[in-house]
Amino acid sequence: MDTQLLSTNPTITIGESLTFQVAAEDVIQVQGVTKVYGSGSNTVYAAEDVTFQVRKGEFVGLVGPSGSGKTTMLAILAALLQPTEGQVSIDGYDIVAMKESQRVRFRRERIGFTFQANNLVPYLTVRENVELMLRLNGRLNRQGRERVVELLDRLGLSERLNSLPNQLSGGQKQRVAIARSLIHEPSLVLADEPTASLDTERAYQVTQLYADLIHEQDKAGIMVTHDLRMCRYVDKLIQMKDGKIEAVYEGNQAIERAINGYH
Repeated sequence: MDTQLLSTNPTITIGESLTFQVAAEDVIQVQGVTKVYGSGSNTVYAAEDVTFQVRKGEFVGLVGPSGSGKTTMLAILAALLQPTEGQVSIDGYDIVAMKESQRVRFRRERIGFTFQANNLVPYLTVRENVELMLRLNGRLNRQGRERVVELLDRLGLSERLNSLPNQLSGGQKQRVAIARSLIHEPSLVLADEPTASLDTERAYQVTQLYADLIHEQDKAGIMVTHDLRMCRYVDKLIQMKDGKIEAVYEGNQAIERAINGYH
């Protein structure tokens, strides 16, 4: 991989052909993204001409009914799915134009993930599950280990460092997953239905913690959720329908009105 791939300069060059200029405050820029499956009469637009930005320290909710395109967009942002058309920039890097080997490394180093299924390694302790992301990135040193303990303490898990996943409650497991998604200091954190398996009280706690950490650490965060109540903690709400952005709400009052309007 070109060593410039890991540059922090807002003008990024990979090889000789990939340059993407971004606003300094924007972590994510999505421009005219379309994802098409099939052809002719069987053409399906999973996403169509989607454009939006996410700034540092901004927590965004991505909502919509089944088939709206929100999961497709999450996969594209995760560099797991290539769009048919359009550009996607994360930290100034044009992830659409990257080679697959570059995308693999980019995901590992620059993106954090939290899913409905927490995907904790069952035979690793809480501490070891979080350390895993540092180990994969070659950053598991004394400073990294100290940061793991600090983050788990921030999440109320200081007494669970040596516990195995089967000794944790559902909410505790999700908090470990949140710690794992943030420990390697990614630029972007993606959450796919992170509270779907939790009861209401724990879901609120987990979402608020997630939002707090994204704001504190100045990350960009996107949460896909079907539970609009959780969107009270986001800074921006993007509503999708039939593969397109139907509406965007920003600010507490606008988001609250939008949430109440769905009920």
